[in-house]
Amino acid sequence: MDTTKELDTRGLNCPLPILKAKKALADMVSGQLLKVISTDPGSVRDFQAFARQTGNDLVEQTDGAGEFVHVLKRR
Repeated sequence: MDTTKELDTRGLNCPLPILKAKKALADMVSGQLLKVISTDPGSVRDFQAFARQTGNDLVEQTDGAGEFVHVLKRR
């Protein structure tokens, strides 16, 4: 999947990955994809709620090797 921007938030805990994603999405145009890599297990639930609240699409979530990858599509 081709993403427009990628954020590495490894080692950061809630709410920092969400805050960084919110800031990155503000600089993007509609339809662009943001990939966020996190090590916080709570980020799975956090990004689901963030997508519902902001209207951005949560296109994909994967986890493996202690890392969680979230792909958001800018509304």
